[in-house]
Amino acid sequence: MASTPKKSLIPTTFYEQAKMSRRSGYWVTPVVVLVLYLCVMGVFIWMQRLQNDSVMFVTIDQEARLQRLNLFVIALSSLIVISLLVLWRYTRYRTRAEAALIAETGFRRAMENSITTGMRVFDMQGRIAYVNPAFCRMIGWNEADLIGRTKPFPYWLPGRHAQHEETLDLLLSGRTPSSGLEVEAQRRDGSRFTARMYVSPLRAPNGDQIGWMTSMTDITEPKRIREALTAAHERFMTVLEGLDDAISVVADTPEGLELLFANRTYRRFFGAQSNGHEELLGGRLGRFTDETVEVFSGSAQRWFEVHHRMLAWTDGRRVRLQVARDITERREHEEESRVQQEKIQLTSRLTTMGEMASSLAHELNQPLTAIANYNMAASAMIKSGNAQPEVLLEALEKGARQAERAGKIISRIREFVKRSEPRRQQVPLTQIMDNAIAFADIDARKRQIGIDASMPSPVPQVMADPILIEQVLLNLLKNGIEAMENSEYRTLHVEATEQDNQIQIAVIDRGHGLQNPERLFEPFYSTKSEGLGMGLNICRTIIESHHGRLWATANPEGGTIFRFTLPRVPLPAPDLSENPQELHA
Repeated sequence: MASTPKKSLIPTTFYEQAKMSRRSGYWVTPVVVLVLYLCVMGVFIWMQRLQNDSVMFVTIDQEARLQRLNLFVIALSSLIVISLLVLWRYTRYRTRAEAALIAETGFRRAMENSITTGMRVFDMQGRIAYVNPAFCRMIGWNEADLIGRTKPFPYWLPGRHAQHEETLDLLLSGRTPSSGLEVEAQRRDGSRFTARMYVSPLRAPNGDQIGWMTSMTDITEPKRIREALTAAHERFMTVLEGLDDAISVVADTPEGLELLFANRTYRRFFGAQSNGHEELLGGRLGRFTDETVEVFSGSAQRWFEVHHRMLAWTDGRRVRLQVARDITERREHEEESRVQQEKIQLTSRLTTMGEMASSLAHELNQPLTAIANYNMAASAMIKSGNAQPEVLLEALEKGARQAERAGKIISRIREFVKRSEPRRQQVPLTQIMDNAIAFADIDARKRQIGIDASMPSPVPQVMADPILIEQVLLNLLKNGIEAMENSEYRTLHVEATEQDNQIQIAVIDRGHGLQNPERLFEPFYSTKSEGLGMGLNICRTIIESHHGRLWATANPEGGTIFRFTLPRVPLPAPDLSENPQELHA
């Protein structure tokens, strides 16, 4: 069995209630008329019988007239009954139509009162013919104040009537755009608001236009939000366009990288293409890391510090954000600073050697004097003719050893003061400490101070530039020796200890101690009257460039302890595969 289609419940219920309220009274009038008619006919028939009973003799003409009268009455009665039936049917139809119309009107009125859009009707002369409650709530005036009003209307802005009249003329002429008009109005309390108005013609049932229907929506808050968003977007774009960093956003597509956004700096360097973004990726395509890399751009001939990360785009896609900062000038300054630092370090070494010139001259004078004496002795023995080969050979060997000693001293000085590029390498710690102590020992013996060195076993290797670290250690040793010149304790200690993946070297003296430890590493600050104040500052720079740290603390036994750290070279892992029995043990 096919199911009957269901109708909407809301209109059906609403109309049925309206019909029930009107249906019970539409048949009363025809019934009352019919009853009255039956009463009249009953009286008529009763009077006819009385007349027949009272008259004995009736002529043929009178009887014919009486029959015709009865037929006329019967026909008239039939016509009246049919008319009453037609009237009853028409009354029933009209009653139902009125009920439906009342229901429809009430339903539309309820809908109209519930909407927030203001409805207003103008007649062809520009007179307000109708307003709905939403329009009254919107402007603050009631319906009685608006119906029948002509321009100027009470909701027009003072001082701007000419503009409102132009809008009204445009409305009445039918030339309003389909997208609506943006108008401003004033409420009864004086506050103003902005509304968007749409216009459509209002026509009579015969098709003739009788007015204009306008609908108005308050867009004050949406407009404020839209203007705020627009202003925020403009500020944001102004900031992005004004940045010196090249900012770009690309999306991965089957055809390659698609450029979604690029600011002015990016466009200045790379144009409006994604090639610059791909070039600055530096081979990190597919690596979703936030690390910062420095990349040289061949197309722009500039160095960039590039930050790269993934983010969600407005359409939900995963895109690549890249911020590239031009660091070409910074790298040039760093290179210049590095060259200047090398010059300062060389100057510091030359200054150190200049301060030690007298001691070095004394140190070289001893082997040279010994060589001269051995040569003179050998020459004398040969001239006397009593030269014994064993004694002569011993003198010559001693002279050679002294010459070798002098050569080592000169080679060490030459290596120390020559200018060379920083070169970090694996170097045994003993090499650095022995060379630095050998230089410092010359001055230490002159001041009658001994140097005691201790280091762990086995001797570790460090990753460092030996010449620069020797300079740091020699500077600290010289400071310690000078500080202990008037001390009763005559030994300067140098200790090397292992700490995780670093080697810590401590220079321990028992001198006069620190006066201003917080200013010790400031440039041009010195505790010596003839000092330049650059030694410790240069030493800290050298150690920090080796990823270490240099600091000073007070010695509990008196004096100062200077400590610095260097990265240790990891020990090679033992090969356990050669002796499985030892591994098992």
